[in-house]
Amino acid sequence: MSSESLLDLAKSRQPADRERLLLAIADLCDSPFAGEAMKSTGIQALLSSIFMSLVVEAEREIRHRLSQKLAAADWAPNALVNVLALDDIEIARPIISQSPVLKDLDLVRLLVEATIEHQIEVARRPRLSGAVVSAILQQAEPAVLTALAGNPTAELSPADMEQLVEASRQIAALRTPLSQHPKLTGQLAKRLYLWVGLALRQGLAERFRLDVTVLDEALAASMSEAQHGVSNDALPRTAREGEREAMEQRLIDKLHSAGQLRPGYLIRALREGRLGLFSGALAVLGRFDANHVQATIDSDRPELLALACAAVGIDRSVFPDILDMTRKLNNGRPGGGAEGARKASVAFAPVSAEVAGAAFRQAARALSHA
Repeated sequence: MSSESLLDLAKSRQPADRERLLLAIADLCDSPFAGEAMKSTGIQALLSSIFMSLVVEAEREIRHRLSQKLAAADWAPNALVNVLALDDIEIARPIISQSPVLKDLDLVRLLVEATIEHQIEVARRPRLSGAVVSAILQQAEPAVLTALAGNPTAELSPADMEQLVEASRQIAALRTPLSQHPKLTGQLAKRLYLWVGLALRQGLAERFRLDVTVLDEALAASMSEAQHGVSNDALPRTAREGEREAMEQRLIDKLHSAGQLRPGYLIRALREGRLGLFSGALAVLGRFDANHVQATIDSDRPELLALACAAVGIDRSVFPDILDMTRKLNNGRPGGGAEGARKASVAFAPVSAEVAGAAFRQAARALSHA
């Protein structure tokens, strides 16, 4: 793309042109002419500002394509890579699995901040370091441990392998990948033999030339103990409740701290069916109480949602679409039907955003006390 074309796209405010600009800049940065200059502090700061400004309102498909383009790029801005890593899992997957920009600290942070799906991708990342492995073992999420057991390139110490084998006593999904793991030892294979199925027992016996007579006797004794109620097995832990909501809030906070949380992000969130992201971003943008925003969305008063939207700079012409998308995602709420939608348009009277915000806070407080 020529420099003139890039300039034309940069001047345009049309979403499609801005998305084309986003991908064009990525292609330009990834060209062989860019070289090491892309990694300089000044260029990195400029790139981060440009990319973050454009990506916030980009559609899902564009963000997906961008993540694929940046997955192997060592020049990609750190802030952008970390934001993409917290996006929906299909967008985040290429970044988490490949990006050289993500360091151990970033990966450990994902294990704490992101969903189970994101954590599983971290555990699958090639050549995972011992520090990240330790963090995974410490959290002991069954699905993430299973992904780690299936990663033959992860930096697993003998103690790490022992911990995984012990965990497989309770987590059945661990047994197959561990029985095939290149770092499994004969001693650990004997322990694993006691709680795997017949096919895996045969495989372990052949691979490590185990004395199956002795092991089968130990297995029989173990089964007898279990039947008499002395087994120590426990149910595996379930995924943490509310993990997606917590991850979305961290994403909102990252964008807000970078100065990139804008009204257009609210529309993008609704288009992607992410009502929680919309609600959280609206609360942060308007400096509203998050409970008041949620109560408004669940109420029969769409005019309150209109006030909140007016306070953060949403245009009157856009609000009908916002109301329609919100109702579709929230079982028809905020209610009020067509008459409620008509009343909501009054919220976009010619007053300042500050006045609209103050009116929303007052009305929301009254609603919460009703």
